[in-house]
Amino acid sequence: MRGDLTLVNIGELVTNAPGAADLVGAIADAAVVIRDGFIVWAGAEVEFPDHYRDLGRIDCEGRAVVPGFVDAHTHVVFAGDRADEFARRLDGETYEEVLASGGGIRATVTATRTASDDELEAASRRRLDRMLANGTTTAESKSGYGLDVDTERRQLQVSARLDAEHAIDLVPTFLGAHHTPAAFADDPDDYLGLVIEEALPVCAPLARFADVFCDVGAFTVEQARRVLLAAREHGLDIRLHADELDHSGGARLAADLRAASADHLAYVSAEDAAAMAEADVAAVLLPSTTLSLRSQRFAPGRMLWDAGVTVALGTDCNPGTSYVESMPFVVALACLRNGLRPAEALWAGTRGSALSLLLDDRGTVTPGAVGDLVVLDLPSYRDIPYRLGLDVVWKTVKRGNVVFETA
Repeated sequence: MRGDLTLVNIGELVTNAPGAADLVGAIADAAVVIRDGFIVWAGAEVEFPDHYRDLGRIDCEGRAVVPGFVDAHTHVVFAGDRADEFARRLDGETYEEVLASGGGIRATVTATRTASDDELEAASRRRLDRMLANGTTTAESKSGYGLDVDTERRQLQVSARLDAEHAIDLVPTFLGAHHTPAAFADDPDDYLGLVIEEALPVCAPLARFADVFCDVGAFTVEQARRVLLAAREHGLDIRLHADELDHSGGARLAADLRAASADHLAYVSAEDAAAMAEADVAAVLLPSTTLSLRSQRFAPGRMLWDAGVTVALGTDCNPGTSYVESMPFVVALACLRNGLRPAEALWAGTRGSALSLLLDDRGTVTPGAVGDLVVLDLPSYRDIPYRLGLDVVWKTVKRGNVVFETA
């Protein structure tokens, strides 16, 4: 439901206004007006228009306000738990050893296939509730834990139900080419035939994007190209898991196909970055995954930013390698491990992520944008990386309605 709301006594307002000298368009002593769910005015409070003074208001008491966080990469709809596997990896087992024993993605596929729709929805709703409490107002939602036609479809249908009922807007992505299921282990191309000929016709009407895991141990560049071109024929925009585990060519494929984004990118090269910038492919950084995997090779955010690539952020919320639901935590990690400055990381987790999802109406506090805001329990956005791990959200506002507030 769209609401009317005024926020006043804002100590620092981040607008992400285009062309701002400080990148984030920060305004001190500010106010914001939301009418019918959309921003209609934002600026210094001394310039507040008189005709908006009768609207319901929130006194922010000097706190900072930023655009709602946009989580550009999640696998939020799944069943099961892999905490035991995480502990085994900490004890020294490799992912390949865990996979061979029936763990890894295969464990999640089994749990997701056997869960009912109601069970999937309930578990995913709890995750979304925690994301909302951390200021996320829009998130991508991938399938990819079915690896069969029926469960891939059910994951996307659960995403649609949650999108309709939950405060967070969900952007659905079909990830049938996430991994080769055990039944097709000897011939991944046969599985891709199923993805293209059977799953895409059923799942494409439920999705906005298609994605492929293009990397070592997953699918090759040519296999990914085959799936993504077929997805385009079904009207889907495309994105890729790319160059996470090795320099496998995924980022260059994303540039060649002018995909919306290439995600992960630990092994992306300067030449890849130049191609991505030229093709307007966003780079979605997922530092919490790298941290969870205890890898020392974080995506080169500084290099990508300086190359002119649109940089975005995501939690990669998933049961195996990044069970993370907090975008402020990811913003902090992007500063500490990807080489971004605080203003760049905040922009990446709001405006950059929105652009990577082809959503031009959010990630900014300017007239015409969706009225999604986060009132931080902090004096400045710079405190997000400074106070790593703190619960930073005082209130989350979605389309002009307060949808989360601390007790």
